[in-house]
Order: sequence, then C-alpha cells, then structure tokens
Amino acid sequence: MSPRSREDVQVGVVVFPGSCDDHDAYHALAHVLGVRARFVWHQEESLEGLDAVLLPGGFSYGDYLRCGAMAKFSPVMKAVRRFADAGGLVLGTCNGFQILCEAGLLPGVLIRNRSLRFICEPLQPLRVERAGTAWTRRAEKGEVLRIPIKHGEGCYFADAATLDALQANGQILLRYSTPDGRIRDEANPNGSLLHIAGITNPRGNVFGLMPHPEHAVEPGLGGEDGRRILDSMIDAALAAPARASLGFAPRPEPPSTRP
Repeated sequence: MSPRSREDVQVGVVVFPGSCDDHDAYHALAHVLGVRARFVWHQEESLEGLDAVLLPGGFSYGDYLRCGAMAKFSPVMKAVRRFADAGGLVLGTCNGFQILCEAGLLPGVLIRNRSLRFICEPLQPLRVERAGTAWTRRAEKGEVLRIPIKHGEGCYFADAATLDALQANGQILLRYSTPDGRIRDEANPNGSLLHIAGITNPRGNVFGLMPHPEHAVEPGLGGEDGRRILDSMIDAALAAPARASLGFAPRPEPPSTRP
C-alpha cells in the first residue's frame, strides 16, 4: 500500500448554529493546506472516516448561558467524545475551545476577559511551551508565533490542582507573551491564569486554544504562523494509522448556505 499524502487526510469542520469561522477553517484546510475537508452539521452523530475534527470559533447558540454551554449538548458532541476517546485528533479554536471545556474534554473554563471588553488583536504573540506534539511538530520550544485573537470570554480559569497538573503533564502548549517571548502581565490580553492560550488533554490528542490559526495561513492576511499548528495536525494525522472507511465525498467548495 502506498503511503498516504495530505490529499488523503480528511478533516471535519463542525457547524453549530452561530458558528462564524467555519468557512474560514474550511478555506484554510481545503484551499490553502490541501487536505480534504467537509462540514459536519451539529446534528450529525457519526464522524466515520475523519482523521481530525475542528470545532471553529463563533457564537454557538448565541452564547446564551455561557459560551459553549449549550453546544455541548449537540448530538455531534457525543460523536466528538467517542472520536477523541478512540485517539482521534480534535482541535477547538476560540468558541471551539470553550465548547471542549464545557463538554469536559479539556479541563478548566473560559470566563470574561478581565477588561470585561471584547478584544481583537491581529498578531497576538504566543510562546510555544512544548514542541514535538501533534499540534506543535512544526514549531520550536520558546518560539514566538503571531496569531490573531478575537474574543470576549477568553480568560482561562481553573483551580490550583488543575493548573499544577497542566504544568506537570506538559499540557500547556501556548502562552501569551511579549514579542520577544517574555511572560509578562502586560502581555496577557485577557487575564488567563498562567498566561494560558492553549492546552491539551493528558493524552495530547485534544487541543483547545483561543487564538485563530485559520486566520493566519496566508501572507495577504498578515502572517502564516497559524500554519504551524494546522500543518502539525496534518502531519500527526499522516503519521497515525489510516482510519477505516475513508470514503465520503468531500465538497469541492464550501456551501453558500448553512445546512
């Protein structure tokens, strides 16, 4: 059997009512990075054939109650949990990170920014805390990536025991930093504890981050550092055993309307 190429990698982009970065994620994956992508409507209950799943940013269910608190009850989240439990790669960006925390796939919660204001930064510096993972294979430890952020509830919060475990297990992959990689309070845009911008589960196959790597994949958008994360995910998918039943028909273009 010939080795798989990135054209064989299949990534599902989950669409919740209120998602707004799903098309950006699809574009980054299918049109820039060259993998096979498809939209997964929130009522679907199977992720068969996928190598990775991306929960995009936006305002799922209008962010009623708390960000992600209603989306965790969508039928697709049961499938996402099964997929993650089986070792599948799951990436949550911004609202997707919030949903993963609300669903218990990642520890902690995301609360209101300490400024109580929505923040938007086109090139937020992020220090890579751990290299060689499924999400940071193409980065170096201590390297500073610049990836956009835009959120109102991005302050990561957890109890002391959880924070200690995250550090001890190497689950913190990205921290907010100065452009030269220093961890300073003034470089923390939302007040996240330990300056956390992105964490994994203990197994390392589920990753949530508040920044938007899908918005940083083309020079014309101001930078390509988001490719480090998405290309790392693709590399990890290629390194994993091929999943059974890879035969869905990907759409050549994103649909003009939601399902």
